Amino acid sequence: MKPLSISVVLAALSFPALAADKVAVPPAEVEAVVQAMFKSALEDWKPRVGQDETQRVCTDTRNNPPDAEAAKIKARELASIAYPEDGNVMGDWKKGEKIAQTGTGGQFSDEPGTVNGGNCYACHQMAAAEVSFGTLGPSLLGYGKLKNFQAAENKLALAKIFNAQSVVACSNMPRFGYHKFLSMDQIKDVTAYLMSPDSPVNK
Repeated sequence: MKPLSISVVLAALSFPALAADKVAVPPAEVEAVVQAMFKSALEDWKPRVGQDETQRVCTDTRNNPPDAEAAKIKARELASIAYPEDGNVMGDWKKGEKIAQTGTGGQFSDEPGTVNGGNCYACHQMAAAEVSFGTLGPSLLGYGKLKNFQAAENKLALAKIFNAQSVVACSNMPRFGYHKFLSMDQIKDVTAYLMSPDSPVNK
């Protein structure tokens, strides 16, 4: 079999519906192309190219797993969630606001020691005063108010920030706590920004 060019593989990845009519790209060839793109990556970056079980199921099903697989994903990811030892899931909403607005961290261009941000506004509307926000995720404007500022809802919010796959199988949202991209204190602060009655999100 003649090897597929990188352009063909990338086209198949970028336009799967179109590619389905043109060429079937073997998963092994796609994996080889992806690995080749990261040959010069730092050693601590290379594990990021690999997929865990949840990621592979989501890839294989194009983020639309059958109900049984979705249930397995949510159960598996729910088991990964760690809660604060003292049971308090609410941090400082002012710090959470800064984390939500910060998109640095985890990039090749970041200086060593750069603190990771949540970059929440890349996907969500949150505070009404912020006019620049993405729409990949739902609007979270007034989210805490919508949930009546209930303690149980605060805990659910922290769980989703920690690992969104525990709530929605194959969610596009990063698993901030699972991958230790955000610390527990940062996750508590973002939870407070989302859920606190004093937060501009809920004004």
